Amino acid sequence: MKADLHVLPPLVVITGPTATGKSEVGVMVAERAGGEVVSADSMLIYRGMDIGTAKPTRAEMRGIPHHMIDIVEPEQDYSVALFQEQARAVINEIHERRKLPVLVGGTGLYIRAVVDDYDFGGAGGDKSLREKFLKEAMEYGPEYLHRRLAEVDPAAASRLHPQNLRRVIRALEVYHLTGRPISSYHRIHQSGPLYNLFMFGLIMKRDRLYRRIEQRVDRMIEAGLVDEVRRLLRRGLTLEHNSMRGLGYKEIAAYLQGMLSLEEAVDVLKRNTRRFAKRQLTWFRRDTRIKWYDLDDYGGPEAVVEEIAGRLEGVS
Repeated sequence: MKADLHVLPPLVVITGPTATGKSEVGVMVAERAGGEVVSADSMLIYRGMDIGTAKPTRAEMRGIPHHMIDIVEPEQDYSVALFQEQARAVINEIHERRKLPVLVGGTGLYIRAVVDDYDFGGAGGDKSLREKFLKEAMEYGPEYLHRRLAEVDPAAASRLHPQNLRRVIRALEVYHLTGRPISSYHRIHQSGPLYNLFMFGLIMKRDRLYRRIEQRVDRMIEAGLVDEVRRLLRRGLTLEHNSMRGLGYKEIAAYLQGMLSLEEAVDVLKRNTRRFAKRQLTWFRRDTRIKWYDLDDYGGPEAVVEEIAGRLEGVS
């Protein structure tokens, strides 16, 4: 039986590649529609990691409540399963306040975990096992681990690039701990939609996006990204922590550890961010529910917000 979308609680999603202005558009949409923002960014969850994550300032939030930001310490482990549980609870609370939840961010798996009925249950973790796989990757190369994954979980291996070592190791870890492929946990149940979804994506011409990425990196350096990473390293964080594997942190850490010059680190960060934006767009393009807005065609975020607000008229 088909679900009646009109009786489902509404959820607005604002997504797209990095540096397209999602945070700004999300705030303006929330202002217009009487909403609250729920972050769907895997780096904004960490306290004390503000510059490299482009965390919105109090002024940029413009009085709109923001959720799922600064919720864990950088040393703490965090998972998409936990995000799913916490974000859905926050969304329910927003609905109870008769406000409109606006899920804003570029972490595709976080968004899908909220809007679709993903099952992440039953898969724990084993640090020693992860370390074993990491040593094998260092000795035999990442392709070796990827081939091992393809033998036990071809579905997961087909989705993962061999160089995406962290996710390949996680998939192997889940299989060895549970006897089940990770792809079986990440299934989507056919129980029907959870929300009345309004999904919007922001894009712009590639040349302009790449310029914005490079300008953003330059602003981060000027704002003190090097000092932010230095403080985190002095605190005892290393590249073994998930938080330090984020864009901006691993590259600047390499500079501070003498592996790169600052100029090289900045160049690598810009290159990695451009590649990340391209991967994000590939991920989001697969979701046909997203209505895309080219900011170049609309002349800026204000016109896009006007269009989205019109589509949300009467939604509550």
